[in-house]
Amino acid sequence: MTGSFLLRCCGVMMLVLLAGCGRGVGSTPGDAPNLEKWVADVRARPAPALEPLPVMQQFETFEYSAQGMRDPFTDAWANSQASSGLRPDPNRRKEPLEAFPLDSLDMVGTLGAGAGIVAVVMAPDKVSYRVRPGVYMGQSDGRVTGVFEDRIELIELVPDGAGGWLERPASLSLEDQ
Repeated sequence: MTGSFLLRCCGVMMLVLLAGCGRGVGSTPGDAPNLEKWVADVRARPAPALEPLPVMQQFETFEYSAQGMRDPFTDAWANSQASSGLRPDPNRRKEPLEAFPLDSLDMVGTLGAGAGIVAVVMAPDKVSYRVRPGVYMGQSDGRVTGVFEDRIELIELVPDGAGGWLERPASLSLEDQ
């Protein structure tokens, strides 16, 4: 009984769906010509007026007249000022501790006493180096000027921004373990 009931329900649904595919509720055979007339009326109307284009402003022309002046993108003026004074020695052989920034080096102790004192410095590669006055360390051409029980003093050469070089004092202190 449920099979025939289901078959009847499906049949009724099919009829309802097919009835909906017709012209629809309230449609009459004269609706299509009315639609065509409405479309023709809309197309026959004149188009609305367009706004006028904005007026372009005239800009003043500028003529560059500094051809005879110094070019700001060359550093010829810096080279003329840098010809005298301090500078790093490009022919000097670099020492192992110059491969590391000064702040990455750690003074871990000293050997000896008095004028023959030697500092022990640990580099980031975990290798210990002996440091005495005259040795170079750090990446700013730092030359060791003095070794003491608690610190290493050095002078670095740093660029002054105008093509020259300045001496800057620096130090490396013994770490507290």
